[in-house]
Amino acid sequence: MPPGKYGMQGEWEKEGDHEIMMDFLLPTGIFLKFPVSRNDTIKTIKRMVWKNARSEALFTALGDPDAYVFTCINHTAEREELEEESRRISDVQPFMCVLRLVAREGDRVEKLTNAQISLLIGKGLHEFEVQKNHEVNEFRTKMRVFCEEKAQERQRLPWHQWMEYSFPCDLEPCCSPQCGSSRSKNTKKILINIKFEASDESFMLQQDPQDPPLVLMRSALKKKATVFRSVRQEPEDYTLQVNGRWEFIYGNHPLCQFKYIFSCLRNGQNPHLIMVHHSTISKYQEEQGRMCNQVYKSCSLSRPPPLPLKKNTSSLWSINEPFCIHLVQGSRVNADEGMKLVVQAGLFHGSELLCKVVTSSEVTVCSEPLWDQKLEFDINVADLPRMGRLCFALYAVIEKAKKPRGTKKKNKKADCPIAWVNTMVFDYKDQLKTGEFLLSTWPSVPDDKSDLLNPMGTVERNPNVDSAAGLLIRFANIRPYPLYYPPLDKVLVLKTLYQSLKCLFFVKLKEIMDNKNYTEFFEDEKELLWKLRAEVRSSYPESLSKLLLITKWNKREDVVQMVSLLRNWPDLPAIHALELLDYSFPDPAVRSFTIRCLRNLSDDELLQYLIQLVQVLKYESYLDCDLTTFLLERALSNRRIGHFLFWHLRSEIHVASVSLRFGLILEAYCRGNIHHIRLLTKQNEALAKMKSLSDFVKSGSQKMTVEDLKLCIRQESYLEALSDLLSPLNPSIILSGICADKCRFMDSKMKPLWLMYKNPGTQGDMVGIIFKNGDDLRQDMLTIQMIQLMENLWKKEGLDLRDKLDQAIEVFTLSCAGYCVATYVLGIGDRHNDNIMIRETGQLFHIDFGHFLGNFKRKLGINRERVPFILTYDFVHVIQQGRTNNSEKFERFREYCERAYKILCRNGTLFVNLFAMMKAAGLPELTSFKDIQYLKDSLCLGKSDDEALKNFKVKFNEALRESWKTKVNWMMHSLAKDNRP
Repeated sequence: MPPGKYGMQGEWEKEGDHEIMMDFLLPTGIFLKFPVSRNDTIKTIKRMVWKNARSEALFTALGDPDAYVFTCINHTAEREELEEESRRISDVQPFMCVLRLVAREGDRVEKLTNAQISLLIGKGLHEFEVQKNHEVNEFRTKMRVFCEEKAQERQRLPWHQWMEYSFPCDLEPCCSPQCGSSRSKNTKKILINIKFEASDESFMLQQDPQDPPLVLMRSALKKKATVFRSVRQEPEDYTLQVNGRWEFIYGNHPLCQFKYIFSCLRNGQNPHLIMVHHSTISKYQEEQGRMCNQVYKSCSLSRPPPLPLKKNTSSLWSINEPFCIHLVQGSRVNADEGMKLVVQAGLFHGSELLCKVVTSSEVTVCSEPLWDQKLEFDINVADLPRMGRLCFALYAVIEKAKKPRGTKKKNKKADCPIAWVNTMVFDYKDQLKTGEFLLSTWPSVPDDKSDLLNPMGTVERNPNVDSAAGLLIRFANIRPYPLYYPPLDKVLVLKTLYQSLKCLFFVKLKEIMDNKNYTEFFEDEKELLWKLRAEVRSSYPESLSKLLLITKWNKREDVVQMVSLLRNWPDLPAIHALELLDYSFPDPAVRSFTIRCLRNLSDDELLQYLIQLVQVLKYESYLDCDLTTFLLERALSNRRIGHFLFWHLRSEIHVASVSLRFGLILEAYCRGNIHHIRLLTKQNEALAKMKSLSDFVKSGSQKMTVEDLKLCIRQESYLEALSDLLSPLNPSIILSGICADKCRFMDSKMKPLWLMYKNPGTQGDMVGIIFKNGDDLRQDMLTIQMIQLMENLWKKEGLDLRDKLDQAIEVFTLSCAGYCVATYVLGIGDRHNDNIMIRETGQLFHIDFGHFLGNFKRKLGINRERVPFILTYDFVHVIQQGRTNNSEKFERFREYCERAYKILCRNGTLFVNLFAMMKAAGLPELTSFKDIQYLKDSLCLGKSDDEALKNFKVKFNEALRESWKTKVNWMMHSLAKDNRP
């Protein structure tokens, strides 16, 4: 067959509403052919088939249209049933223009739900089924039951509690019940525009910003009764909705703490609110309940019986024999001839190597190398920790040219990494693995010869089995019956008695505990920590991680002691508990304890750490784990959390190493939130169209203009997909109708789209979003998250570096102080004049965080950024209100910076832990603990407050003194930009 494009892919890539000739094969054997529009839905096409079939033979043999479904061969060469009939044929993109009509089989509701979930998560549910994996099947069953039960519990909630799930309050952080700052207590009364739903009449109310919503609603009802002579009603039967948003104001919080009202106060605007009766809320709840009940009633009929309970036939701790495996052979190995192949195997518990690495013999390179070799490890089976994992590395050795006789140097070997793979020693049922396993490997980084083994990597096999190298290994059948790790509730706790130690020991213990920068311990320190472990629990519980790091996980007696101690360990605050989710702490008891601590997080706090919690899912060894259940439980109790959990998972569904795990969690979430599928699908469709627009702008054969973009947006398919959705960035914001005339794209490499939306309910205000395609923006997300966290910490201590005070200069001064400190602490690079913005209010803010943690740009070997942060004399000129002798204003600015820095230093451990949790994300500038050293240094971790402040003062003076270098850098950037072709 000659090279070229086959199928209809080229046709589907075209724009416009032109017609396509389609073939239809009916179950009666009749063949139809007629044109359809690219934008016709499957439902519309089915009606057209019935209309055209009326004049054909055997039409009466066809039943009701709902009894049939179209099937096609999709663009991935798979047969697909088109259950979701609201899709356009251009979105389906069949490989050929042929649709076959077949009778429906099975439960239509269940099949339709499965089709909707598959389309939404970007992964067909059949992919889970064809694996025939017991762990996958049991996890799906368990999570489905769990999520559906949570959904049914939610539907039985009273309307005001159901509100807390659907529309959680969006609040500002505050340091007291009175909303904190001294300024807010003296704030004058505010004017609030109130109208009742289904009414065009509105009126203004004067209200104290410290009043709770109930007081405002009581005033509104009183005003209504006076003006319209209506019957008195109870304020408890109402709630307040922000006009034009899915955002509600309710509860016992002061009005000024709600972000919407806080924003209005800051910008000198009047809030616009709607009084909504509880009967309206109940209708939303009942509508969602009907949708869910229809699906749950359908699927409950086919639900499999409960799984049988596991029987522990024998304890692992009765086997005092060395642990060994059998390395059988490899497959699909690709290496140069003349090389030798070697396999290295290490047994790890988290980041700890439990015994010496074992290396196989060398075999000649071939596609299927044969070792047939026993690999024995220096550890007894009885001492294997529950979360022990086997890490393999396949590499080649090259014999270098022999030296002439008489030279004393031996021939050296050069390692050439080929692949790596990890697997657990125990299966998900706590049973020691037996029998053969074919491990599909992951390619190694060719130039990285430092660490061949990758214990931090996934334990999932590479799904690309046709091209990935494979290793066939065999676990020994140590006994003729299964061996299980002892369950925790049956572990015999062996109590260790130790005599009272001298005060000197406790002084040494305090020294170890007080040192925040401790990462390694001497043997005598480890011994002391272990002996005084009970003292650590009672006096230094937040130092649990240090005790876990020195625990000998290859010694079952110590494991028993640690697990026993952990049962009575006091709950830790999140700042310390988050650290325990690192891959260095894989023990189930530790992770269960960690989740116990994280249950104390409020919803707002959980949202703040959600990015990290999703990333550390990659460290979990089994599908069913406490962290997954915890995240699903909280997502099913708060739709805002569910929204962001969905998109954090969905954004990485294409990553092979997490595709299975994330896909299963996404499926479980959708099962527990059937009504949310429709909203998320609409967002997904809009994002797909935005991507098409971005590709259209970037890949034009000739220079694209803004008018070309507007013309494309005005097409029916784009207008429909891009309108009437909730913003993926904030599910409270309604994107009603896209304004094609206001849309444009920016003149930078990735051509970001600037899309503008109107909202009829917001008095003509417009909402803008920026869509950027082609860059990994997770680093920007992480940086913005950290800046928001800094802002919250400052506000909690009464330091608001963003609030509007009297004048724009004051706003500039405060925001400049915040960004000076934040950009220094985070080591933000590439700070040129295009990346620093200012609003009309005077607020300074930074954008584009492609470089952080001190990874500054270099040009011709010269560091382009040679100041700790941006503080030019132009900034100082504004801060001093244009007067060179106004030192009082500048000193106040310096005090703001120093106070903000001290607050961050006190919370330094939290920032280090959050960055450490992001190592799993694979960001190029954050891959190991070495990358976090910049953060430790900038926050002066381990130093006193006075030492830290002294260090910052030096950096502050340096930034001011060397600001001329910043001006030179900005000038060079502007010249380079002007000369860009």
